Amino acid sequence: MPKSSAADRTHRLVSSPAGRTHLVEQGTGPLVLLVHGFPESWYSWRHQLTALAAAGYRAVALDVRGYGRSSRPDGVAAYRILELVEDCAAVVHALGERSATVVGHDWGSTVAATSALVRPDVFRAVGLLSVPYTPRGGPRPSDVFARMGGPDEFYVSYFQRPGRAEAEIEPDVRGWLGGFYAALSGDTTPSAGAPDPHFVSPGKTLRDRFPTGPLPRWLDASTLDVYAQEFERTGTSGALNRYRSMDRDWEDLAGHDGAPVTQPSLFIGGALDASTTWLADAIAAFPATLPGLVSSHILEDCGHWIQQERPEDVNRVLIDWLAALPA
Repeated sequence: MPKSSAADRTHRLVSSPAGRTHLVEQGTGPLVLLVHGFPESWYSWRHQLTALAAAGYRAVALDVRGYGRSSRPDGVAAYRILELVEDCAAVVHALGERSATVVGHDWGSTVAATSALVRPDVFRAVGLLSVPYTPRGGPRPSDVFARMGGPDEFYVSYFQRPGRAEAEIEPDVRGWLGGFYAALSGDTTPSAGAPDPHFVSPGKTLRDRFPTGPLPRWLDASTLDVYAQEFERTGTSGALNRYRSMDRDWEDLAGHDGAPVTQPSLFIGGALDASTTWLADAIAAFPATLPGLVSSHILEDCGHWIQQERPEDVNRVLIDWLAALPA
């Protein structure tokens, strides 16, 4: 097995429908495209890039449009999920490949699943981290979110009005990010009796419910600096526009209502992640919604930032799954 280190990474900018997509590449072999979520960047895959390269794969982590060094188109409509899918397909082709395995975390999981759904010609297998696949269907998403939380407001609804969350986050990006990461990490998540950090009290901010103790074990000061410096440079609107596009996604994917993703698939979730517990019915439905599911794993004592909280476990599961895929 070849040795690999962070020094072997290559940063590139490639043409895409977004304009330009920034990616970080490491290793040679079958292409594995890694898609991050909110509020992260290619850097959230740093542990996987090295491990996958050492295992004989061409690992590529991108900055999703709106993030990092990738283009940030104007207008909320530019962040609908079908646009992000085409960015992913363009990256594959720009790298000289015809197909790839796509692996996503958080919003990246939804992008990865949708990529497999609508571009099966490009994406031959799909790995989903933290957020399980839920087929399009049901009422309009904004209507669903508006009914959650009683007098409190669900964080997705809070993020949907342009400028509102930016006004909370951007005066202290580093502090906000540290609190948000801590709120959803397995070792620093608020106790069962504390107010749920996924909701906002009337007249308050999301940050009011973040824990105020030490950073989670996976998040040292230098790692937090990497994320903070990027968002201080770019702002947060591009990232938040993903939440503001959910109703457009629901409209765009009407022709795929209830559709399964049939390629070989993988799911890894954290036992302490609300995405796993709230969407337990989606996980139970995998035999119908992910008929190509190879394996599903729930990591104990793990929160939402799964590939950073438990990199060795995630790397092992990913590599075992990739090795079992058809050539």
